[in-house]
Amino acid sequence: MQHVLADLIKARGAHPRFLRSDNGSEFSAHALVAWLKANGVINAFITPASPWQNGKAESYNGIFRDELLNMELFEGVEHAQHLTNAWKHTYNHFRPHGSLKGATPAAFAAGHINQPSL
Repeated sequence: MQHVLADLIKARGAHPRFLRSDNGSEFSAHALVAWLKANGVINAFITPASPWQNGKAESYNGIFRDELLNMELFEGVEHAQHLTNAWKHTYNHFRPHGSLKGATPAAFAAGHINQPSL
């Protein structure tokens, strides 16, 4: 996880002040907590059983579940990775997003690359 965050910071040129997440074990792993602290990022947990405090992530998770996870029977890890990558490409490059006024995330990023991230 920390490698993904470091790559995002490098690619976008923006450094987050905090990482909002639920209380899952993947977000309280010692390596991630140490990386956040070393990089001056606050680990901002939502209140347990309060998904509305992390609405964007919950919305994305619901769309991912509805459009992929509930529609497929994966034959194995490689098959799941292939279908997930294909879905992610469609989601980012072809699927219009209401929160972006009908733009795709790729089109939005291309037009706003030098502006602060959302």
